[in-house]
Amino acid sequence: MERKKEAGRRTRSPDGTAKDRVGSVDPYGFERSKDFDYDSYEELMSEYLVVLTHRSIKWSKLLKGKSKVQKNVKLKRFVRKGIPNEHRAVIWMAASGAQDQLEKNPGYYQSLLSAQHDPELVETIRTDLNRTFPDNVQFRKTSSPCLQKGLHNVLLSYGHHNPAVGYCQGMNFVAGYLLIITKDEEKSFWLMDALLGSILPDYYSPSMLGLKMDQEVLGELVKVKVPQVWQLMRDHNVMWTLVVSRWFICLYIDILPVETVLRIWDCLFYEGSKILFRVALTLIHRNQALIQQAQSLPDICQTFKQITHGPFVDECHTFMQKIFTEPGSLSMATLTKLRAKCRSRIIAEES
Repeated sequence: MERKKEAGRRTRSPDGTAKDRVGSVDPYGFERSKDFDYDSYEELMSEYLVVLTHRSIKWSKLLKGKSKVQKNVKLKRFVRKGIPNEHRAVIWMAASGAQDQLEKNPGYYQSLLSAQHDPELVETIRTDLNRTFPDNVQFRKTSSPCLQKGLHNVLLSYGHHNPAVGYCQGMNFVAGYLLIITKDEEKSFWLMDALLGSILPDYYSPSMLGLKMDQEVLGELVKVKVPQVWQLMRDHNVMWTLVVSRWFICLYIDILPVETVLRIWDCLFYEGSKILFRVALTLIHRNQALIQQAQSLPDICQTFKQITHGPFVDECHTFMQKIFTEPGSLSMATLTKLRAKCRSRIIAEES
C-alpha cells in the first residue's frame, strides 16, 4: 500500500533550501517522496503552524494537565478544530472509552501477550509486518525503538482478544497509526478495541458486513446530496465498493495526507463513524463537476483517486471546516435508518 504524501502540490522543483529546513522525513517518520514539493509544503505549514500554536495554548488551558475529560459542547468544538499532537493520545483514549477499558482491565493486555498463540494467526501477522509502512523509518528493524515489534504485539493480542475478527489486512495500518501517535502498545490495543468493537463494528469481520453496509449507505447519501454523481455511477453500473472501499477500511490512511488523516481521526474517536461519511461526501460534492466528466468505469475509478490529491486535502484545517458544512446535515438517526435498509438488502442478496 502506497502512502499518500502531505502537500501533494508538485508544480515546482525544490531548490534544496526548503528541503534543508523541512527535512526528508516528516514528523511522523514517513520519508518524503523524490518529487515532494518542499517549497509548497513550507508555505502551507508556515500558515498551519500559527493555527497549531494557537490551538495548543487553548488546549493546555482546557486540560490543565488532566488526563481525563468530559464530553461537552466546548470539547467537541475544540476537537473539530484539531487536537495538538502532544494531547492526541489522551483525548483519543478518553473520548473513545478506551481509557475506561484500560483501567477496568489491569494486566489484561499483558495476559493476552503471554498466552499461547495460534500459529496461523502469528504467521498471517508476521507476513504483513514488513508491508506496513515501508517508507516509515520507525517501522524498520534498524530503528530504535522499532515500532514493528509493538505492531506485532498489538495485532497478535487483538487477534486473541477478538477471535471472531482475528486479523485481516488493513488492521496493520490502523494499528501502525495508533502506535505512531500513542507510542504505547497497551493504549494502541484499547484504541483498536474501541474502533473495531464499537465505532466501526463488523468492518473487519470475515463477512465485512459493516464495511459493505456503510459503502451502500454512502451511495444512498450521494443519491440525495449529489444526485448527478449518483446517476453517473448508476448509468455506468459502478459499484460503490470499487471506488470507496479503501477510504473506509483504511480510515483514509494512504488516501489523504497524514496530517489530514489525523484530524479526521480526532473527530472519529470523538463523534463516531459519521465522520467517515462527512469526509467522503465532501470529497464527492467538492469534485462533482470533475467526476461528471468521466466517460467510463475506468475513468470514474481514476477520478475518485484524483480527488484525494491536491491543495484542497493538503490544507487540513480548511478541509476539516468544510466537512462540517459542505455535506449539510447528517444525523445519526438518518444513518441508523439507512444502515438498517442497506443491511437488509445486503443480507437478502447474499442469502
